[in-house]
Amino acid sequence: MKKKIEILKKKNNNYIFYDYYTIKKIIKIFNNNILYIQNTKIGCDVIWINKDILIDILIFLKNIDKPYIFLYDLHGVDERTRSNRKNLPKSEFSVFYHLMSIERNKDILIKVPIKINDMKVNSITKIFNNANWYECETWEMFGIKFLGHPFLRRIIMPKNWNGYPLRKDYLSRATEREEYSLTEDLENSEMESLKFNPKDWGMNSGIKNSNFMFLNLGPNHPSVHGVFRIVLQLYGEKIINCVPEIGFHHRGAEKMAERQSWHNYIPYTDRIEYLGGCINEMPYILSIEKLANIVVSDRVKVIRVMLSELFRINSHLLYIATFIQDLGAITPIFLMFTDRQKIYDVIESITGFRMHPAWFRIGGLSHDLPKGWNKLLKSCLDWIKNRMNKYYFTSLKNSILISRSKNIAEYNKFSALSWGVTGSGLRATGINFDVRKSRPYSGYENFDFKIPLGEENSDCYTRVMLKFEEIFQSLYILEQCIDNMPEGPFKSDHPLTTPPPKELVFNNIENMISHFLQVSWGPIIPFGESFQMVEGSKGINSYYIISDGGNMSYRTRIRTPSFPHLQQIPSVINGHSISDLISYLGSIDFVMSDVDR
Repeated sequence: MKKKIEILKKKNNNYIFYDYYTIKKIIKIFNNNILYIQNTKIGCDVIWINKDILIDILIFLKNIDKPYIFLYDLHGVDERTRSNRKNLPKSEFSVFYHLMSIERNKDILIKVPIKINDMKVNSITKIFNNANWYECETWEMFGIKFLGHPFLRRIIMPKNWNGYPLRKDYLSRATEREEYSLTEDLENSEMESLKFNPKDWGMNSGIKNSNFMFLNLGPNHPSVHGVFRIVLQLYGEKIINCVPEIGFHHRGAEKMAERQSWHNYIPYTDRIEYLGGCINEMPYILSIEKLANIVVSDRVKVIRVMLSELFRINSHLLYIATFIQDLGAITPIFLMFTDRQKIYDVIESITGFRMHPAWFRIGGLSHDLPKGWNKLLKSCLDWIKNRMNKYYFTSLKNSILISRSKNIAEYNKFSALSWGVTGSGLRATGINFDVRKSRPYSGYENFDFKIPLGEENSDCYTRVMLKFEEIFQSLYILEQCIDNMPEGPFKSDHPLTTPPPKELVFNNIENMISHFLQVSWGPIIPFGESFQMVEGSKGINSYYIISDGGNMSYRTRIRTPSFPHLQQIPSVINGHSISDLISYLGSIDFVMSDVDR
C-alpha cells in the first residue's frame, strides 16, 4: 500500500492529499483498482477508479466515520478531443461523482473512465436517491447508460430528440446544421409523443374497482413558478403519486460555454438563475481566477460580497412575497416589489444595469464604485429594515398563513441529504452548513454574521422564516461593507486580467495589442481543472471548469440548487393534498432557468 501511494505521489509531483487517511484506506482496500490520483485546483482529492469497483467504493465512503453521505453532483465529460491528458487513464468519456462530507467539511471527486465501445456504468440510485435525475441527464447528454437505473429517460431534451448534445462532435450552432423544416410526419410524431399515458410516467391507471384521476399542474400555472409541469395521480384530493417534468426552459448553457471565450461567457452566468444576478457570476469568475493564479485586492472582494448580498435580499423578497401570494394574500407582493425596485436603483447606480449586470470581471470588476454609493446604499438599507418589521407582524404572523404552512411538507436531515438539498431547506433541518461560513470565499471570513437554523424538521413555515432572518443578516453584512470598504485597485495587476486596465493601452503598442486580443479573442487560461461553490440565494451553486489551455472552456459543468430540490418533490408531498402541494412549491424557492440551464 505504501508503495502504491509513493507511485501515485511521484506521478503527481508529490501530490498533497486533502483527506490523507481516507485515501490511504481506499488504496489499502481497493489497491490496483485505483488508477490515478489527479492533481487539480478543485480543492479536494480527485481519484480515477476502475468502474467495476464504483458501487463498492461509494458504499465504503458513505459508511465510514464522518461519512461522505452527500452526493453533490454527478455528470460526464467527453475526453476525446482533450489534448492535455498527461498521466490520465485512457478513456473517451468519463463520469464524475462529487461527494461531500458535512461533518469533515471535505469533498472527494470520483472519476470513472468510459470507453466508446463500452458506454455503460452501474447506476448508484440505490445508494443516493438524487442520482436518479443526474444519471438521466448524463445519459441524454453523452449517451452513457446507467445499468440498473429504475427509469432512464430524457428529462431535459424532448422525448424524440436525436443525438447527445454535450458530445464534442455534436454541432453547437444553428448555422452549422441543416435547415429545419417541420414536415407533416414530424409534426404528427411530436403530437403523438405529447399524449398522456400513465404507464409512460411509471404510474398505474387505478386500483381495484376504482380509477385514479390524473391532473396537470402546469406548465402554465402561477403556482408552479415557471414553465414547470407536475403530473398528479389523485385519489380524490389525496396525491397518490406525482412526477415533475422539467426541461421546458433548457437553453444549452453548458454547451454555450464551450464556444464562448472565457470573458464573453460572463453575461450568460447572470441568466442561469435570473434572480441571482452577480451571485451567479461569482463562482464562474473565482474558478477561472484559480486556474490563472489571479489574486484580487481586498476592495474587489468586498465589492463582490456587497453586490452578492444586495441580490440575495432582492431574491429573498420575491420568494417571501410570492409564497404569501400563493397562500392567498395579495398586498405584500406589491409592497415588496417596491422594495426590490429600490435595491435595483442602488445596483443600477453602481453597475449601470439592474437584473443582469454582468459586472464581475476576470481579475476584478468592470469599473470602480461611483461617488456617493455609500449614501445611496445606507438610505436603501434603512428603508428595507423598516419594511421588514411590518411584513413580519402583518403577514408572517398571520394565523391563516401559519396553519397553511406549519408542519406542512416536512422532511428531516437524512431526507435532505439523500436528495441533495442545500441552502435554507437543509439548514431548516438543523444542519449548519452555509458555504459563506464553512468554506468562505471572497473575504466572507472577515464579516460578522450569523446563520439562521431550524431545529429538526424542515417544513414550509421554517423555510420561509429562515429566509426572512437571512435578509437581516445580509443587511448587517452590507452595513459592514459601508463602514469598512478598503482602498485599492478594482482590477488586478495580472497579465490575464480581462479586460486589462484601459490606461495601459495608451502607453505602448504592445499593451494595445494585448488589450485588443483579450477583448476580441479572449484570454488564454492555463490548462487544468478548477471548481468553486458559493452560497446562492436558493442553495449551493457551483462551476466545475476544465481548461485545455485555450481561449474557451473545454467543459463547464454548472451545478444548480433548484435541480435536486425539484427532484425531491414526490418523496415529500405524496400522501398530502393539492393545497399542501401549493404551499410546498412556494416554500422551495426555485426558478426554472436554474433547473434547466
